[in-house]
Amino acid sequence: MDERDGFAPQESLRAGEPDRAGVLLKEAGGRLRVELVVSLFGMPRRWRRPPSVWLERGEWVRWQVNYRFSWPALAGGAWSYRLDTLNLAFGPVGAAAFLGSPDRLVDERDHLR
Repeated sequence: MDERDGFAPQESLRAGEPDRAGVLLKEAGGRLRVELVVSLFGMPRRWRRPPSVWLERGEWVRWQVNYRFSWPALAGGAWSYRLDTLNLAFGPVGAAAFLGSPDRLVDERDHLR
């Protein structure tokens, strides 16, 4: 959501592999290792992060992380906030899978000033 869009939620849904710049994936032994890549520019810095998540076929993970960004004085010096939510399934799942509770939940949301 963004203030300039009246805080309308933005979402995307697609089959296939996610953008490799945002998530690290490795398949091994019939399982999938998932790790969300965090923004280098967002605050607070996350020096200690949760470990990767392993998924079996048919399982899915919800990984959430939030950020605060500050813009330079030349750009108005304003702060902006962002919440990223990754819902990722390993293999085919039903159409309503992401409406329920995830098999794995990683919550990296932090206090933002």
